[in-house]
Amino acid sequence: MGYFVYIMGSRPGGALYTGSTNNLRRRVEEHRAKLQVGHTAKYNITHLYWFEEWPTYHEALERELRIKGWKRAWKDKLILDANPEWRDVSADFPF
Repeated sequence: MGYFVYIMGSRPGGALYTGSTNNLRRRVEEHRAKLQVGHTAKYNITHLYWFEEWPTYHEALERELRIKGWKRAWKDKLILDANPEWRDVSADFPF
């Protein structure tokens, strides 16, 4: 199993969160359940809009940190290129 970098949001144009994990399904459910007090719970970030898989932890972490440093418009473009309708893609998990 690989590692995932993902972007979740509250709604199209709303608050975003970028993260990485080795278990995307579990991590999305943790965000939805608001198990940790913080940004995702405060802004009701529950929709998975984008993700990609990486073979190693270090590659995923590097990509996560790079995306976190991006301007908002670049993150929006990344999502729109893969998901122009801003659908919650958690149902599309191939695993």
